[in-house]
Amino acid sequence: MLMAHPAVLWNLVEQHDALRILHAEDGSEEVRRRMDDVAYTLCVSTGTRDIDAALIAARYQLPGARPHDDSLVPV
Repeated sequence: MLMAHPAVLWNLVEQHDALRILHAEDGSEEVRRRMDDVAYTLCVSTGTRDIDAALIAARYQLPGARPHDDSLVPV
């Protein structure tokens, strides 16, 4: 599977967060449509089917999201 560049994912996550806040305050149809567009792009970029999974996957793929050594047994 192709992976989106971290800068693209970061931008999409930031846009979604800002639009979610704006939609909560404003509730306009234009903001809702833009939010749907960003959600769709995030889903396609992360290979997921819903926005919650897409946000988790995107954040996981961002630099610094996980430790360099994810082993359970200390060496």
